Amino acid sequence: MVLLSWPVAFYLIHLEGEALQVAVGLPFFLILLCLYVMPFGNYSPCIQEKDKLGPKPSFFGHRGAPMLGPENTMMSFEKAVEHGAFGLESDVHISYDHVPFLMHDLNLRRTTNINEVLPNASLRHPSLFDWDFLSTLNAGKWFSHSRIKPFYHMKPLSEVDKEKAGNQKIPKLTDLLELAQKEKKFVIFDINVPTPKHFHRVTYVRHLVRVILDSKIEQHLIFWLPGIDRNYVRSTAPGFQHVGRLFPIERLTKENISRINVDYKRLFYNGLREYKAANININLYIVNEPWLFSLAWCSRIQSVTTDNIQVLNQINHPYFFMTPSFYMFIWILMDVVSAIFVFAIFYFHWWRESSKKEKLLKSTSIFMDTQSVSLRMGKSENLEAPDLSMESSTRVMEIPWSLAALTKNVRKHPASKSEPVMETMETLTLGKDDVTQPVFTTKTFKPTQAPIWEASREPSFQTALPSLTVNETVSSIDVPHPETQPEKPPESIESFEESSFLFSATSSPSLYSFELSSKKN
Repeated sequence: MVLLSWPVAFYLIHLEGEALQVAVGLPFFLILLCLYVMPFGNYSPCIQEKDKLGPKPSFFGHRGAPMLGPENTMMSFEKAVEHGAFGLESDVHISYDHVPFLMHDLNLRRTTNINEVLPNASLRHPSLFDWDFLSTLNAGKWFSHSRIKPFYHMKPLSEVDKEKAGNQKIPKLTDLLELAQKEKKFVIFDINVPTPKHFHRVTYVRHLVRVILDSKIEQHLIFWLPGIDRNYVRSTAPGFQHVGRLFPIERLTKENISRINVDYKRLFYNGLREYKAANININLYIVNEPWLFSLAWCSRIQSVTTDNIQVLNQINHPYFFMTPSFYMFIWILMDVVSAIFVFAIFYFHWWRESSKKEKLLKSTSIFMDTQSVSLRMGKSENLEAPDLSMESSTRVMEIPWSLAALTKNVRKHPASKSEPVMETMETLTLGKDDVTQPVFTTKTFKPTQAPIWEASREPSFQTALPSLTVNETVSSIDVPHPETQPEKPPESIESFEESSFLFSATSSPSLYSFELSSKKN
């Protein structure tokens, strides 16, 4: 969650809108809060006081020690005994000639070399073969010479063990009972029902009981697991310890069974507590991992069936075992450290984003100050030199009236090519102290009707000088002096119905403006 808080904080800071921020941030903090308070509602069997820890579970070697020797062979069972097995677990078939032997699968292909000896019969049920044939099969080469390991965590075999494993045969049940009697080990086994054509199809349980009793093994070393014909077994062999399945407690009590053999995946904590309250011993299978064995140890399980006896037997204390006070201390410490890191990450992103915004605001304010200063300087420059603008505007405003005067004079005097046009235009410039004539301005004058005098002036000017070019001259044109100009505007201006004009006086340093409203009458 600490690692996840980095991208969450980044996007949360950069998201716009409170709805998006809540949609991203709220689930994250709710999950984090649930993790923080988990210790108060969580339970683990390995969280208990040291004086309440039960004894270490005992081991049943599952088909012997299948990581050290081929399963269901005498080498495998001997390896299990060497590593401190409490009991030996196996599977029993009955041959066609009534010999019980050790085999798990429903055919001989996986654990024997029947594909080499009799490939056409490799899929036949093991109970359909005679013991004379079964005793000739090799039951170890598949284990020692296989390229694929039977178990992932299996260690390589030594040369001695590899050679011994390659020579293993299928053992009889009596061979296992003899080893158990010699080593004082318990024996537990499943019985595979013979095929329908088998002679002991119905009586296979009673046949096995007679074989076990004939082996002279102590009866209390037998953990009897099959549930078929249990009353006969009790009466014939009263010393056998009967083991049940995951039956209800009422049934176990009725059948006088005090031990069950259970798959660990099916045994939940509530059921486990009920069986323990009824003083029923539990054997779990198949327990191969150290953490799972530690969990069984903390749960006061009496025994486990395992493939990995060489590793589990070396564990002297359950993994993850701790007292409740230490457990809470660890969780609270981790909560505090996590909260500090998460807060620091969110603060870092917020601080970096705030710094960027401050820099942006500073740069913007500096830019605005610069613009305001430049504007003020521009205004002051305009106020210091008003005469230039007045003079330039005066010079521009002089042109229309000069052209009007030129038009009138051109009508009186025919054009001649003796004088250049440029010289004639130079005489039209007014004096500096002269009062300018009315001029239309783009800002203050918005006529409602097009001026008639301008419309009439342009064609007359064009007709008066139709053939003037740059190189042509006018022979005689009388241009009156500005002082002899009429004081009022041209007659064409009287045709305006209603207009507004801007007059300017250049005789004084200041520029005066006023509006003149003229009517037709």
